[in-house]
Amino acid sequence: MRFLQRGVTIEDDGRAAAGYTLFAPLLQRKAYLIDIAGVVVHQWDIPGQPGNYAKLQPNGNLLVASWLGGGPEGLAARGGLIQEMDWDGKIVWEYHDENQHHDFHRLPNGNLIYLSWELMPEDAAARVQGGAPGSEHEAGGIWGDLLVEVNPAGEKVWEWRIWEHLEIENYPLTHTKTRHEFGHSNTIAPMGDGLVGICCRCLDWVGVIDQATGNLVYDRREPDWGGPHDFQRLENGNYFVFANRNAQVPRGSKIVEWNPETDEAVWEYWGNPSHTFDSHFISGCQRLANGNTLICEGLWGRIFEVTPAGEIVWEYISPYTSNETKGMSTGDQSTVFRAYRYASGSPEIGGRL
Repeated sequence: MRFLQRGVTIEDDGRAAAGYTLFAPLLQRKAYLIDIAGVVVHQWDIPGQPGNYAKLQPNGNLLVASWLGGGPEGLAARGGLIQEMDWDGKIVWEYHDENQHHDFHRLPNGNLIYLSWELMPEDAAARVQGGAPGSEHEAGGIWGDLLVEVNPAGEKVWEWRIWEHLEIENYPLTHTKTRHEFGHSNTIAPMGDGLVGICCRCLDWVGVIDQATGNLVYDRREPDWGGPHDFQRLENGNYFVFANRNAQVPRGSKIVEWNPETDEAVWEYWGNPSHTFDSHFISGCQRLANGNTLICEGLWGRIFEVTPAGEIVWEYISPYTSNETKGMSTGDQSTVFRAYRYASGSPEIGGRL
């Protein structure tokens, strides 16, 4: 079985996108950059458990979040400390928000945009439908998603609260969920033109926000996505998401590209058979310059590249494991939240290797 193998298991030099792949195993304290043969060519030490990933910047620096033990007890994917490190691991900038979680990005203007939590006002929390009765968070209510932008000095310049923009009653929690939080966003996606995407696992929902007005200019709820992750806009204008399809039939995750004007799928990737590609939580996807798609099947720590025809041309399973309980599993785990491929000539690599 694939998840019992480690390292590179498939390598098609002629069709795989050349370059380097970055990932930070969720239960480790390092970020690794590997070449196409799976050899670690560079690595960074981070101060705590990743919360949840790392990403290279055009100047070659690493932007990474770490969890140091703070944030709302029991909520998943806590971070709290966002740091920018140079190529040699020196801290050149950092920002603290105990309630930061999941996702974060440096914007072209130098600002940072990220996800955070805030306790919902009582009147808004009372409108949340569903979930296990009486299971509100021990902090005294329901946490909701807060989107934040800060400038390099750490000053907040923009905020957006999910409960102020969604008709809460129209997005009920299922009976299997606690009433700890409303939304559980896992993606904040700068899309250019003043637009920001958001993806909420517990609502099977994605939306696009106009930062200037705070209004939603696009939204879609799709229960078949089963807790989606990594919503983004592609260069061709289409939208793209990792559909985890938790508890859906047929069994298996999929990648979906669709036209937002029609909401019609224009490309999908499934496993064959479908259950051979299946991650009920975390995970991500990246459209590469050669038209292939890099997929991070997070549960298994499996990172692989497929052609538009769905052929696997590169596959790597993380060898970095920790014996812990994570999500719905316990034991030796190699979970990875996201991975990114950088071309050898990209600004992020910039001749440093």
